[in-house]
Amino acid sequence: MLGSKNITLKSSDSNFEKMLKAGVHFGYSRSRRHPKMKQFLFGIKNNVEIFNLEKTKQKLDEAKEFMKNLGKENKKIIFVGTKIESRKLIESFAKEISALYVNERWIGGTLTNFKTIKNRINYLNDLIKKKETGELEKYTKKEQLQTEKEISKLKFHFQGLQTIEDLPSALVVVDSKKERNAIMEAKKISIPVVAIMNSDCNPDDVDYSIPSNDNSKSSIEYILKELTESYKEGMKTKT
Repeated sequence: MLGSKNITLKSSDSNFEKMLKAGVHFGYSRSRRHPKMKQFLFGIKNNVEIFNLEKTKQKLDEAKEFMKNLGKENKKIIFVGTKIESRKLIESFAKEISALYVNERWIGGTLTNFKTIKNRINYLNDLIKKKETGELEKYTKKEQLQTEKEISKLKFHFQGLQTIEDLPSALVVVDSKKERNAIMEAKKISIPVVAIMNSDCNPDDVDYSIPSNDNSKSSIEYILKELTESYKEGMKTKT
């Protein structure tokens, strides 16, 4: 019960029950609500705002169609999610479709200063290659240790971007408020953004907003899986 209201499920669509089970419908407290998220809300329970899952599903379906088209054209995507709840999920789902990912820290200029970032990634890959081929063994132990530390530092920032060749065709973001810098860069160079966003976010910040719980592993997992499966579906129909 939400006050005097009930959440109504369509028996023909099991996705609603799955969304409820995953906790997709939980927002934040009313005091944290962004005014433009009101349109996606159903009510309040125990001071927690509840998303209208019919509207969430509608926005999710729009994002899935976009992902399907990206898959059909084999377009590259960067998954972005640096909050603890999303890090492993971001890496896992990105790898399922050979996408790129950032799950530790967004480095400023990743998109808007792409050439410089690409040079750093090339440098990392070169150091890794030298290590694997034994080329570093000609250096002193101190120099090898310094190189190991440098590799570790670079991998922390760029591990999910090591195979990047060009700018991506889209970003998939968990929590548009937290990943504001990534979204701002994408907007500057007209890269579309799909975002899972809670009630404290502005849906106008992105191209495909998915109003939902962005603070729960089960909710994040449910939505990322839906998006990834749509991309896979598109891949099957590519020419």
